[in-house]
Amino acid sequence: MSNTARANILARLKETPPQPSHTSYSSPDKGRLGGVSYAWDTAERVRRFTERMVAVRAEVHHATPETWLDVVSQVCAAKGLSNLLVSPETVLGKQIHAQAERFPALKTYDQPIESWKQELFYGIDAAFTGTYGGIAETGTLIVMPSIDEPRLMSLVPPVHIALLEVDKLYTTFAEAVQVQGWVQAGMPTNALLISGPSKSADIEQTLAYGVHGPKELVVVLV
Repeated sequence: MSNTARANILARLKETPPQPSHTSYSSPDKGRLGGVSYAWDTAERVRRFTERMVAVRAEVHHATPETWLDVVSQVCAAKGLSNLLVSPETVLGKQIHAQAERFPALKTYDQPIESWKQELFYGIDAAFTGTYGGIAETGTLIVMPSIDEPRLMSLVPPVHIALLEVDKLYTTFAEAVQVQGWVQAGMPTNALLISGPSKSADIEQTLAYGVHGPKELVVVLV
């Protein structure tokens, strides 16, 4: 490309008027994170998140802090689950284990994967995990695997039941990154973004669900 052509292109770009349909913002420290901010209230975030999740064949059940255990129990019964993998160490997991009689047989991930790979891959019906937040713009869950809730809990069982608190439902990914302080503290290496059940279009470019992960994603929005 000649210098004249390059200069003409740059000149045209500079002449293009900005399109401020949204309010732009960037990372407060180094300005590395750009994004847009929408004026969505809580109800709008919930509506859009639900709409986008349902569009990719996920289920969204609305609950309150007093009823979410009922909702999870009802989901297990409706799907005919014979067992549920849930951590007894997390805040939410402790509440489920405290009322174990309301749920199918509870399983725990308390041993190295090599010791129970066969059961995990072929004997677990569903897993329950918490989340670190959600993104309304894209219909996405933010999950942080840990020693209490290893990555395979949200990857292997056919059904993944996840609880998302509404006050952790962000409008955009950029907002989630800023509010949770990922830029300042360093981007977490274990963060997972989940948008619906697993899917792939590798085979003849035909979209198929449940190919390499959970066939069903159930979100309990509290």
